[in-house]
Amino acid sequence: MISLAGKAALITGGSRGIGAAAVKLFAQAGADVVFNYVKAKDAALQVQQEAGKHGTRVEAFKADVGKHADNQKLVEHCLARLGRLDILVANAGVWNLEDLPIEKMTEKQWDDMIRINLKSVYSIIHFTVPHMIKQKAGKIIPISSTAGQRGESLHTHYGASKGGIISLTKGLATELARHNILVNSVAPGWVSTDMSVPVLATKAGQKMASSVIPLGRAATAEEIAG
Repeated sequence: MISLAGKAALITGGSRGIGAAAVKLFAQAGADVVFNYVKAKDAALQVQQEAGKHGTRVEAFKADVGKHADNQKLVEHCLARLGRLDILVANAGVWNLEDLPIEKMTEKQWDDMIRINLKSVYSIIHFTVPHMIKQKAGKIIPISSTAGQRGESLHTHYGASKGGIISLTKGLATELARHNILVNSVAPGWVSTDMSVPVLATKAGQKMASSVIPLGRAATAEEIAG
């Protein structure tokens, strides 16, 4: 395992799935971590307790990263508690479990997906970058999806949001390189989390995953976090 000793990290969507696995892994590697949750306070406190066993500072903070003002508060809280911000993992996101044809998709469904999955990434980076520029270094890791590369039928707003993250990552990687800020996206395929388990737990879901993934199974949250 690499060492993150002395590093300060902010991870969005840290109360479940890939985000929770990342919080625990970063703490195990020696980083101090602040992460957000929206409603799942009990789950967030459980993650905080488990990750805190490694001896670093780990704190949960309530914030809706789909709201610009909340992201400002989240970054300010992270800096107040940790003193600096070396690593940002923009992980928070949602996915529609039920198929949703474009002709039945409401404006609100579209807007909510883009707000939570894409606007949140822009917003948290917007407030993080000035501090990384002052530090003359930083690492930003937006979490996208293979759906952002290939699109996803009946989940088109999800694919669009994740494709936007990929494009944003490419632009920012060039824009921020002169400040020694590295921007690299992680784009997982199927991952076994609470969002996808209802699909992957079915025989049809297992067959689908095994047919498109060389490993023959969905990844674990820990594998993606690593």
